[in-house]
Amino acid sequence: MAYHTSHEEHEIQIINIASLEEQVRARMERGAFGYIRGGAEDEWTMRENTEAFHHKKIVPRVLRGIDHADLTTRLWDIPLKTPIIQAPSAAQGLAHEKGEIDTAVGAAEAGTLFCISTYASTPIEAAAAAAPGAPQFFQLYMSKDEKFNEFLVQKAVAAGAKAVILTVDSTLGGYREEDIVTQFQFPLPMPNLAAYSASDGVGKGISEIYAAAKQGIVPSDIEAIKKISGIPVIVKGIQSPGDAEVAVSAGADGIWVSNHGGRQLDGGPASFDVLPSVAAAVNHRVPVIFDSGVRRGEHVFKALASGADLVAVGRPVIYGLNLGGAAGVASVFRHLNKELSITMQLAGTKNIEEIKHTVLLG
Repeated sequence: MAYHTSHEEHEIQIINIASLEEQVRARMERGAFGYIRGGAEDEWTMRENTEAFHHKKIVPRVLRGIDHADLTTRLWDIPLKTPIIQAPSAAQGLAHEKGEIDTAVGAAEAGTLFCISTYASTPIEAAAAAAPGAPQFFQLYMSKDEKFNEFLVQKAVAAGAKAVILTVDSTLGGYREEDIVTQFQFPLPMPNLAAYSASDGVGKGISEIYAAAKQGIVPSDIEAIKKISGIPVIVKGIQSPGDAEVAVSAGADGIWVSNHGGRQLDGGPASFDVLPSVAAAVNHRVPVIFDSGVRRGEHVFKALASGADLVAVGRPVIYGLNLGGAAGVASVFRHLNKELSITMQLAGTKNIEEIKHTVLLG
């Protein structure tokens, strides 16, 4: 049976980011929606990711002459119009017929980073061509097959990727009950897999996809990927200060604090709760990127004030993609930027650097 998905292409009206989930639930095939939305086991950690932002408070500041907020920032030599970037998400063809192509276009319109997954529905080079000149990163899920890793990384570099995101917290899939209930299997091919082998992922569940992944990732893999790529390597999935130290010592050019949106280890801490200690361990030696549970501009503010240099969003971008294609993706960034701008002005901070020097209460 053919898989039918969205072909919408228009801006979307957003009251708040959280409301998008139910809009998408009502219009998307159940198994595909469950794969995108779901978390591990009881989904406690997934819920805590957002709840944890209530553990800290922003003190309003006045009499500081802030008449506008400047959201511009940089990562290395890459200028960005916002500190909010797109978190890599697999199989975006589930949400929209153009998949990662539209996400890349929407992110470029927002002046931010697009990150494409190994398990994308779109070839790496096609997503790059859709938004020429816009910064893009490549997320690598390491394979047991070292030649496959080399093939994919070189393919990404040839397409113009500015960095490799080495994901280390997903050597196998978390126990996601919703996928079991719906017996979800990927209905669309993963062309980056098919470019190397006869297997394209169609008809497989997430556990079968992960079966080819390298479970025994070690620090020396960071240097190996740097050597293959010749571009910066960001290590994604760091949740402890000790692991951050190991990764930086092994040559990581960036640390990405994330628990994979609560999709891996249920019962683990919220990503926001570990951010300050991880950032302290990194101690500005390399940039720190943060994701998991971000649904408000104030969440972005709190993450930046807690040690992050950039803040990534995953599911909300995919929901925007489903509801409005490239314009829907841009609408999600626009809404979060609006909330962040308001928060910045009310907190008496005129730019991103001032947020980073803000002390939260609690």
